[in-house]
Amino acid sequence: MMFEAKFRSTHSDLPTLFNGSLWPPAERRVAARRPEFARVTIADAAASVVTDFSCELPVTVTEDRPIDEALRDMIYAGVRALLVVRGDAVTGLITSYDIQGERPLQFLRGANFTRHDEIEVGHIMTPWEQVARLDWHSVGVARVYDIAKIFRRTSASHVVIFECPPREAGCFVRGLLSRTRLEGQLGQPL
Repeated sequence: MMFEAKFRSTHSDLPTLFNGSLWPPAERRVAARRPEFARVTIADAAASVVTDFSCELPVTVTEDRPIDEALRDMIYAGVRALLVVRGDAVTGLITSYDIQGERPLQFLRGANFTRHDEIEVGHIMTPWEQVARLDWHSVGVARVYDIAKIFRRTSASHVVIFECPPREAGCFVRGLLSRTRLEGQLGQPL
């Protein structure tokens, strides 16, 4: 099942996607490098460790982009994960660990491709159905401790945050949690 990508913004300088009416062009999908994040404690609000797409643009990639180009996009944007989109729908997540790890080799072993530069994002991404997700309401009442506990119980490097507003049809991707960012903000590994 596809998850409709609706990215909202309360800031007028950030593009908003609602029912497919506005989407940043490809050259604007890669944001500038992310700033350093403030330290947190395990008692702080979980929202303090979320990359909130209502405040900053999500960085996206299409399924047909070569993985080496997607990795360059990540480096340029200063991120380790990209939401994978097809049209206006989020279809998965790809991380730098996916690209630089075993997934490309595993794909080449089982496919009719022979060269690394032939591998596209859609070949090795984590499909949407398998992406770790939390709802925004749960994050709103959680503490950093709760998020750390989730990352300790799973091998996921990222967790997508979604929101389903009352009295509106459907849900949208609200933000992203990163294990690496959380460790940096806590000042210790999980």
